[in-house]
Amino acid sequence: MLLPCIVCLTLLSFNCGKKGDGGGGNPPPPPPGPAVKSDVDFWLTQADQTVLFKKQGTNLAWSAGGTTNSVEVDTTQTYQTIDGFGYTLTGGSASLINALPAAQKDEVLNELFRHDSTFIGVSYLRISIGASDLSATTFTYDDVPAGQTDVNLQQFSIDKEKQDLIPVLKKILAINPSIKILGSPWSAPVWMKTNNSFVGGSLKTQYYPVYAQYFVKYIQAMKAEGITIDAITPQNEPLHGGNNPSMVMQAAEQADFIKNHLGPAFQAAAINTKIIVYDHNADRPDYPIAILNDAGAKQYVYGSAFHLYGGPISALTQVHNAHPDKNIYFTEQWTGGPGNFAGDLRWHIENLIIGATRNWSRNVLEWNLASDPNYQPHTPGGCSNCMGALTIGNTVSRNVSYYIIAHAAKFVRPGSVRIASTQTATLQTVAFKNPEGKKVLIVLNTGPNAEVFSIKFHGKTVTTSLNNGSVGTFVW
Repeated sequence: MLLPCIVCLTLLSFNCGKKGDGGGGNPPPPPPGPAVKSDVDFWLTQADQTVLFKKQGTNLAWSAGGTTNSVEVDTTQTYQTIDGFGYTLTGGSASLINALPAAQKDEVLNELFRHDSTFIGVSYLRISIGASDLSATTFTYDDVPAGQTDVNLQQFSIDKEKQDLIPVLKKILAINPSIKILGSPWSAPVWMKTNNSFVGGSLKTQYYPVYAQYFVKYIQAMKAEGITIDAITPQNEPLHGGNNPSMVMQAAEQADFIKNHLGPAFQAAAINTKIIVYDHNADRPDYPIAILNDAGAKQYVYGSAFHLYGGPISALTQVHNAHPDKNIYFTEQWTGGPGNFAGDLRWHIENLIIGATRNWSRNVLEWNLASDPNYQPHTPGGCSNCMGALTIGNTVSRNVSYYIIAHAAKFVRPGSVRIASTQTATLQTVAFKNPEGKKVLIVLNTGPNAEVFSIKFHGKTVTTSLNNGSVGTFVW
């Protein structure tokens, strides 16, 4: 049956509260009546949270009529293929999920990662290589006492991940074996850095070949655990040295590292993991373009990744146009707690789910999957109010980024292709054709009032409406 948050499972403590406060929420409504036969399925989230990603019972039947206020979908114009939608499974997210009772853990992971008529089917994950700022402590996979080095990487070990991250990933892979996983480091081991610190500093050039082997050993070690790393970025936010952990890597340095060390090391080890550059804000499209302009580096690069804490989302198209043979990814955007559901829903749907994909991105990832009611865990100096898609405390509740991703992940499956859709001044849209041949249209009403509008496809129309600030996913 359809409940306010997709599904409430057994709900002994897995709470479908409206607010992301780790608890509370209204009791579920009575079961709906018989399903209405409709030509177009319609899933809705209201900005006021009265409806949270719920399939609507209205009968949207194709007809020859329609309104002048319309959105048209055209399958003859095609763009990029989609790899997936999802979250960053931070170390903190993994520890919170892994600490749940076994039955509840299975319920949470099934709801997130299983794809069927009930669940949302997250299809892409990002993980940190070593600690991120949403880990409980800072670490890499080759930490040695101060003043020592390990140029042969004899101390290399991913054992720290065997407590939480790897067990959770194995459960996720059992649910969805084809999920794509992107790995990003926040810092190299501090003995490789210019300042011997987890915060800031740069990679010493003498350790470029060693650090390349560090990536090789990481991918091989994860593979030995049954986990395939589909892609890596050489550095998370390479122009931000103030986080804990963090490391600065200028464009010329990243190009050198890829061209002369990382790319050849992957090739020599027969590693097929994709190398995706940059992984930072849209205000510096010159960074990935500079790397791709270097033919020696470009041969090893699969694409460029972006965040949107600065710059316009249209910068992704600027990079695509400069190098249309390379792919575009969107790998991180946070929601800050306690948040504003209506404002966050609108901004993220408009700029990421619609904006990033209309600007050639093959994925959209929210940051991060889970936090506790106090936005823990995080490192000292790390993000202190990053709100997860789930809040995990005495109960488990869903927050705004859960619904943001759900509106795309459930229907725009890997292998879907973006197709053309028109927009109006107040109706922002993006459309896809999924591998089953179904058309998926995501519409956001950015206007001040409710709007009645028609969807046009192959000379037919259906007429529907959206309240201001609300989002609908339409599938036929």
